[in-house]
Amino acid sequence: GCVLVVSVIEQLAQWHNSTVKAATERLCNYIPGKYQIIHHMLICIDREMNADVVCHSLKLCKQDPGQPLCHLYPPPKVRKHSPGLFYALAHAGQKRQIKSFMGFSSVCAFPLLANLCEKIKYVIRNKLPFEDFDGDKFSTFPTLRGYHWRGRDCNDKNTTVYPGRRPDNWDVKSDSNCNGIWGVDPKDGIPYEEKFCKGADSQGVVLLGDSAGAHFHIPPEWMTVTQMSAKSFANLPMAFTDELDWPQFSEITGFLNSTIGGWTDSLYLRLRRRNRCNHRDLQNISQNGMLSFFTAAYLSFSLARNQLLDNPAIVIYATIGNDVCNGNRDTLAHMTTPKEMLSNVVQALRYLDSRLPNGSHVILTGLVDGRFLWDNLHDRYHPLGQLNRDITYSQLYSFLDCLQVSPCSGWLTPNETLRNLTSERALQLSNVLKEIARSEKFANFDIFYMDFPLRQTAEEWHKMGGEPWQLIEPVDGFHPSQIAAALGTSITWQKALHEWPQVLGKENPFNDQIEAVFKDQGGH
Repeated sequence: GCVLVVSVIEQLAQWHNSTVKAATERLCNYIPGKYQIIHHMLICIDREMNADVVCHSLKLCKQDPGQPLCHLYPPPKVRKHSPGLFYALAHAGQKRQIKSFMGFSSVCAFPLLANLCEKIKYVIRNKLPFEDFDGDKFSTFPTLRGYHWRGRDCNDKNTTVYPGRRPDNWDVKSDSNCNGIWGVDPKDGIPYEEKFCKGADSQGVVLLGDSAGAHFHIPPEWMTVTQMSAKSFANLPMAFTDELDWPQFSEITGFLNSTIGGWTDSLYLRLRRRNRCNHRDLQNISQNGMLSFFTAAYLSFSLARNQLLDNPAIVIYATIGNDVCNGNRDTLAHMTTPKEMLSNVVQALRYLDSRLPNGSHVILTGLVDGRFLWDNLHDRYHPLGQLNRDITYSQLYSFLDCLQVSPCSGWLTPNETLRNLTSERALQLSNVLKEIARSEKFANFDIFYMDFPLRQTAEEWHKMGGEPWQLIEPVDGFHPSQIAAALGTSITWQKALHEWPQVLGKENPFNDQIEAVFKDQGGH
C-alpha cells in the first residue's frame, strides 16, 4: 500500500510539474476524507528516492530475517563504488530523520475508518447485510452486503416480505415478494400476481463464488495520474464498503449499468427479461478468497431460501481459481487435492439439497486455465508504470510473490513449469466437478457442469476487434474484466438455452403487460 501511494504522489508531481508537497495536497483533495499518513510520506520523497526506498525508510515496509528484499522498482541508479539499494534502504531513515511508523498496521488504524472497518469485518464474517432490520437477510441499503449483493427488500420491517418467496394470497393487498407485481385488476377482479405469474416457472439465481464472481475491481484511474481527478475517487467509499467488489455489475447477478467500463449483462438480467416475475430474485454469496472448503459453512448462514415458502432457484457454483491459487512459496503443497474437492463440493450440495425448494437447478463451473494471464500481460505496462514505462506486470507479479501476497503464485510467475502444473491441477479439480454432475443425484435439484468459458470469451472478443489483455482487470492483472464478465454471460446463456432449456424456464407471455402496468416494477 505504501509503495502504491508514494508512487502515485511522485508521478503526480512529475505530471503536473509541481513539488511533492503540492502533489500530496492534490491527492488528499482528490480522496474523500483526510488520510494524514500521506502527509508524513512527503518529507522523504525526492528525486533521489523511489517508492521502495521511501516506504522502507518509513518502516511501513520491512525485510524479515532470512527473507529476500522485496522491491517493485528497479534499484536506484548508482555511481561507481556506490553500495546501491541496500545502503539507501539502511540509511534513508537516518538521512531524513524519519520517525517510526511501526504501529501502523492497516488502514483500519485510521480513527476515521475504525468504525467503518468494524462494519466491514461484520459483513465479511457473516456474508449478511449489515443493515437488515427484520432479519430476513435482505436490505434496503446498497453496500455492506446490502442490495448490491441480493435483491432489495421492499419492507425491511416485515420478515415475511422479501425477494424470491411465493406470493402471499397472490399479493392482493401488498407486494410480499418484492417483484413489484401486486393488487387486483379492476377489469376482472383477478390478482395481477395470479394473472401474470401463476405457472410462469418463477425462479431466482444464486451465485456461490469467489472474487471473480463478486467482481473484484480496482479502478485504474485511482493510480493512473494522467486520468486522475476528484471525480476518479468519488466511488471510493462505495467500493470500500463493497470490499472492492462490484456485484451490481457482475456476470451472474449484475443489474445496474456498468460505471467501470464495458457493459452489464448477467444471468439475472436475462432471466428477468425472460420472465419479469423473477424481478429482484438474486443472491450473490461470493467472497474474495473463497475456497471450496468454506462453501458449505458460508451457505449455512448466508443463503436465504425457504424450502417451503420460496420459489426454486438456479444456483451457480463457481470457485474458479482459489483452490489452486495462493501466495505461498510452496504453492503446489497448498492447493486443494481432487479428494478434498470431492468432499467439499458434495458437502455443499447436500446442504443445498436440504434448503432449496424442489425444482431448483445447480450448475457447477470448472476452474479457469490461468496461463492466459501471464501469456497476455507479463510484458505489458501496469497502470502504475505507464507514465514512465517502468513497471510491467511481470515486475508486479514478482513483487507480490516476494511479499507472499500474490493472488496466485502458480500462474503469476515466469516459471512456465509451475504455470503448467497449476493448470494441470485446475483441470483435475474441474474433472471432479464434471464427475459429480454426472454421477450424483439429489432430491430437490438437478445438476449440470460447464467448463469456464475463457476460450470462447477470447474468441468472441477477437471477433469484435478486441485484444486478449482487455479481458483481464488492469490493476490486479488477475480477475476477469467487465468485458469478460458480459461476454461470459452470453456464452453461458446460449449453452443453457441449447443444452438445458428446462433450467431457464419458459418465456412469460405476459411480460409486455407486466411492463405496461408496473413499469420498472419498483426498480432495483
